[in-house]
Amino acid sequence: MLSVYNFKPAFRSFLRPAARSLARCGVTANEVTVAAVVLSSVQGALIVWQPSAAWPLVLMPVTLLARMALNAIDGMLAREYGSASVLGVILNELGDLISDTVLYLPLALVPGVPPPLMVVAVCLALVSEATGVVAMQISDSRGNEGPMGKSDRAVVFGALALALGLRVPMGAWTSGLLGLTVALLVVTIVNRARGALRRGMRNVDAKHQDLKMGFQERAVSLLEH
Repeated sequence: MLSVYNFKPAFRSFLRPAARSLARCGVTANEVTVAAVVLSSVQGALIVWQPSAAWPLVLMPVTLLARMALNAIDGMLAREYGSASVLGVILNELGDLISDTVLYLPLALVPGVPPPLMVVAVCLALVSEATGVVAMQISDSRGNEGPMGKSDRAVVFGALALALGLRVPMGAWTSGLLGLTVALLVVTIVNRARGALRRGMRNVDAKHQDLKMGFQERAVSLLEH
């Protein structure tokens, strides 16, 4: 399904020189992950501090782009430069949940944004990420299905914040955008759950096939003797 996530490989390639430089300086993946959470928290605090001001909202797309870059870089540092750790897995998953909450929930305070829809959207975003994590327990692979993954949410909420900051007249389109986001988040949760179940069943079938082959080989060996 079409998603901004599909462009992640190209985004990683663009950021690889920066990741290489950080690795040479001794920066770890965990430090980059924490930096992304701190950046997100500062951005959210600015909106809470001045929900009616334009400049924190205009700054939001820049912050979201920086957060996406940091998230990509921490993954490269972990995989390609030996910076992976058990703590890093915990920080990475919790960091995404915390960042989503502190970045997007303050938008409910901005005049013109329907608070209930924004709160529901943020809650469903957290559920979608939790579903992706749960997928690892049954399929050994994190669920990243769309159509409203982390990168897609960044585009939607970044565009909304920019429109609010530029004083685009609010109206039915705001509720419509958030309503569509909520619907797509529900689809995302279903897709991630179905994907996990599908991969889990394939793993079970593969294990059964391995067991069957093992029994057959043992039977043949006994007959030969």
